[in-house]
Amino acid sequence: MALISKKKIIYPINGILRNYLVKYGREVDIPIHYKELLRYTSSIALYDYKGNDTLWETVFFDESDRNEIYFNLKKIYSLLKAEGDMGVMEHLYVDRVDLCIYGNTQPFRVRIVNKINDNFDYFYIKNADASRVYGLELEHLLSPNRINYLVYRDTLIEEHIAGIPGEMFMRQYINSSLLNPIRLAKEFVKFNERCFVRLLGDMHSSNFVVDITPDFEEIHYRIRAIDFDQQSYEGKKSIYLPQYFKQNNPLIQLGIKHITSESMVQYQREERALIANRLKTAPTEIEDILLAMEEDNISTPENINSLKKDLARHHKNDDFLKCTKMGQILRLNLQQVITK
Repeated sequence: MALISKKKIIYPINGILRNYLVKYGREVDIPIHYKELLRYTSSIALYDYKGNDTLWETVFFDESDRNEIYFNLKKIYSLLKAEGDMGVMEHLYVDRVDLCIYGNTQPFRVRIVNKINDNFDYFYIKNADASRVYGLELEHLLSPNRINYLVYRDTLIEEHIAGIPGEMFMRQYINSSLLNPIRLAKEFVKFNERCFVRLLGDMHSSNFVVDITPDFEEIHYRIRAIDFDQQSYEGKKSIYLPQYFKQNNPLIQLGIKHITSESMVQYQREERALIANRLKTAPTEIEDILLAMEEDNISTPENINSLKKDLARHHKNDDFLKCTKMGQILRLNLQQVITK
């Protein structure tokens, strides 16, 4: 069973990472920052449609501030979705701003609604944490998913990643007669491999969503991470393997029941091959982000020493023992993919 040691440290964005963000268009001047949203005057608990407390609070701003804050939030959404073109935003309005009171970085979530058809979308405003930024960028470069985010100084803007929350999926959908257990179990094996190869930790059921796509004859599944602040931080190998979290047991049991060990190895190899291809198709970006990570402090010496020993045993490669930074460990872990 995987256990997180303690609450993660928040690491600031250093100059090398900032240069990377500027070079690749992630650093964009935004009209309102995280700290300005802390000027809310009151809040109420937010409940879901069944009356359950979501652990989010809807916040309210003074009338003299609200119009300006909401207008600036729409401008941020236009930067995120339309490269700042406010013309396409005229029919949108800010419906609600929520604050996650239990999250590590206490993010704000903004609900944007289309007044023409009542369709809605979300985006998030957070304190910028270097670990999370590395996690978002590596997800964008090495996973099958594209990630849209922006950074300005100490503020991070993230788009909403749509899907059924993992814990809800396992509670409400995993026993459905429409479920394709083999396809779902295969996707969990591949997700497990993606997380381990790029050292994304803490992928229990609250930190990923299941995206379901009906197709001509079958249903396709994609498991997507939604929380990236445990990128290359923890010191135990098991933290980077979703298969070791008890919250994921329903998916694990599905794999044990429907997938042979030979099939599992095949799926792992398929995913490694895809990651190897991504490493080859974006060599400049990946080299630049790894160079930034190798110069950055994003974990504790204790975690670094523990993880490099775990991975040296796992890969039977003593080169891991020479590493002094998490970025160096990640580079070596990725090299194992290309080698194998």
